[in-house]
This record gives sequence, C-alpha cells and structure tokens, in this order.
Amino acid sequence: MDGGGRLWILVTLLLTLAAAAAAAASTTRRRHAYAAMMYMGTPRDYEFYVAMRVMMRSLAKLNVDADLVVIASVDVPVRWVQTLQEEDGVRVVTVENLKNPYENQDNFNTRFKLTLNKLYAWSLVSYDRVVMLDSDNIFLQRTDELFQCGQFCAVFINPCIFHTGLFVLQPSMDVFKNMLHELEIGRENPDGADQGFLASYFPDLLDQQMFHPPINGTKLDGTYRLPLGYQMDASYYYLKLRWSIPCGPNSVITFPSAPWLKPWYWWSWPVLPLGLSWHEQRRKNLGYGSEVPVLLIQAIMYAGIIAVTRLARPSLSKLCYNRRPEKSIMILHAMLKVAAMWSILAAYTVPFFLIPRTVHPLLGWSLYVLGVASLSSIVINVFLLPPLPVLTVLLGILGSLVVMAFPWYSDGVVRALVVFAYAFCCAPMVWASLIKVSSSLQNLLEREAFFPRLGESTQVPEFNKLY
Repeated sequence: MDGGGRLWILVTLLLTLAAAAAAAASTTRRRHAYAAMMYMGTPRDYEFYVAMRVMMRSLAKLNVDADLVVIASVDVPVRWVQTLQEEDGVRVVTVENLKNPYENQDNFNTRFKLTLNKLYAWSLVSYDRVVMLDSDNIFLQRTDELFQCGQFCAVFINPCIFHTGLFVLQPSMDVFKNMLHELEIGRENPDGADQGFLASYFPDLLDQQMFHPPINGTKLDGTYRLPLGYQMDASYYYLKLRWSIPCGPNSVITFPSAPWLKPWYWWSWPVLPLGLSWHEQRRKNLGYGSEVPVLLIQAIMYAGIIAVTRLARPSLSKLCYNRRPEKSIMILHAMLKVAAMWSILAAYTVPFFLIPRTVHPLLGWSLYVLGVASLSSIVINVFLLPPLPVLTVLLGILGSLVVMAFPWYSDGVVRALVVFAYAFCCAPMVWASLIKVSSSLQNLLEREAFFPRLGESTQVPEFNKLY
C-alpha cells in the first residue's frame, strides 16, 4: 500500500474516533440538572408545553453547566416528548402519575391534582443537585451557583410560606420513599398540592440561614432560604413598574398569578406589562412557526369577509317604510332585537377564542381587531346598522390598549388610576352607542322591506323608492 492510501486510512480513523468522542460527550450526563415536570389533564396542557420549551431553550442559551430534564407523565403525547428530546436537547424521564390523596379536601383545586409528580425530582439520584422549576419562570441570567446549596433550599415570596416554583434539592431515594410513605399516611397538606405538602415536609425552613454561595465552589449541607432574587414575583414589578429587590441577584422572574393571566397568553399584554418579556424570550429561543399558518388563514378569511360585505352592501335608498302598525309581529320584532344584540356580542367574542392562545401579543391583538371588524361588518349589513355605534366598543378597546401600553408611567399606581379614568370616560360613550344601536333597530322594524305583510308583494313600488 502506498503512502497516500495509508494517509487516507489514518485520516478516516481519526475522524471516526472524533465522531465517537463527540457522541460520547453529548450523552455524558452532568452532575447537576435543571428539572421541570409535565403532565396532562388540564385545559391548558399545550400552553404549559410551549412554556416548558421556552424555559428550557432559554436555559440552554445561557450555557448552564447542567442537564435539562423534564419529568413527564406517561400520557404526555409521544410527539411532544420527541420534540423535547430531538429539538430542545432535553432528557425526558417518564413516570406514572402519583395518586393525590387530598382530592376530597374542601379547598382542593382540581388543577393541582397531579402536581405531586414534582416529588419524582428526589428520584433523580444520578445528579448531585437538582433545581426544580415551574414552567412560568423567566431566567435573566445563569443561576448555576444554586447547585452549591444544601439538601433543600427555597424562596419565601410569601412571608411565611416558601414557593415551590423554584427550589434546590439533593436527590435521595430514601427521602423519595419517605415522601411516598407520608402521602400514604395522609400527612397534613393545607392546599392538597405540592406547595402544601413540601411546606409541611420542611416546616422549619423559615428559621434557617440565608444561602450565600461559597466562593471556593464547595457544596453546603443542610437546608437554606434562598434570596428573593431567585423568585421575583411579577406582582412586585407591577407596583413600581421596575425591579427593586435588594436581596440576592435579580435572576429569575416568576408568575404565580391567575391561570388565565400567565405571560404566554397573547391577551396578558399590555394588561400585565411583563407579558412582553416572556414573548421576547420565546421570539429569541423558539419562535412562532407553529402558529403562523393559523394566523395567516384567519387573517385572509377576515379580509375576505370585509371585502364581500362591502361589495354586497345594499343601497339604503331602495328601502321603503311601512307606517301602518303591525301588532301581529311584535314578538318577531323582539326576537330580532335580541338576535341583533347577540350577533354584536358574538362579533366581539368569537375572534378572541379562535386566535391561538400563545401567539405574540402584537399579532394576537391585531388579529382580534381585524376579526371583530370583519364579523361586525356582517352584523352591520344584515341588520342595516350604523357602523360607528357598533364599532365604538372596539375603538374603546384599542384606546385602552394604548393607555395600558404607555411606557412612561412613574409607577403602577399611576398607571392603574389612568386606566380607571379612561374607563370612566369611555363608559358614557359606550352607553350612547348601545342606545343608538337600539334606536336603529327600532327604525329597521318599521321598514316594509324587512318585514312585508303576509300575502303582499315584496316588490317596491316605483313611486316609493325615493322616499
């Protein structure tokens, strides 16, 4: 064999070894992990799945020195699991749902039924430390120093009860089995969820020292309180419209708010200013490719409706009036008024529910305005209503969005007062528009072209067309 052949074999061998080393490195588990759980059975499963992906990708973009783990129940769709593994680089651990023994408590909320799956974090014994997370966290910077904390560490965003949206733990099968035993014997749990169980399991955490990461990188033993900067409640921001948390690094924002005001919903902004921060994270890390086709289809449909209704709009000059009383159709008149009012209500509500929930707020609100305008055009044409009174509420909504999105308020109190003043000023105009719509309907009912007499021809006499 000549020298060229030997060189080719050597190069091939080196490339093969490099590829094998890279593959081995990619499958090697780190000593630490950021973990979150995912389960099915709520009306918002898909939204939490999207939120999970955004959070995991934001952690990966911060180059954290830890594995990304999702504890997924067995009923999570296979395609979701594959997406997490193949596209997001997440390790998925499949588990059986833990039975919640607190379902019969008076204060039990069914949306927390499977949150006890979070206890599986203690079974991840291949890791030295695990930071357990809820999916409604926004990471502003790396928090790898948390892996130096002790056996259990959490943040008190409530003065007396720590929050389980982020906590540090040392995995242990002994602790995990003991927790399962405590579930079986019915340990006290104030809320029937993971929050109440862990607060009962670690009752003395409030009396422990504050965590400060050792400079030399060593791990601590015991339990510690984490500084508030690791779980900055979004409600603190809304009071002053800025962060002012002196204890600990301002690293993580959490949203323990009402379920329908989570930051990933398009309507959460500008109602809650921080909603745009979450969507900025999604735009940078995940994008909106899955929702864009639906948005385009809806936009084209709404634009088509507006075009058709404009072309098909009847000429009002061809309508004639019947001034003779029609007592026999009074019930039909009342039904027509109800139908018109319900149609206007539907024009404002149907587009809201058709828009994908997790799109960017700017796209969501734009599509909502277009949808309301298009469906309102149908109502205006069918019932021959004046456009401005029907669209007054839409104009009021647009004004409220501008008022809430105004970026130069001094604090949240001023912002709330301005929004209240705007609503107070708009209320009379909305009421006047409703009266105008009702008056227009009453005029419509007197038009012979809409309700002709039974047995009479609907053809409009030539001499009456210009009345």
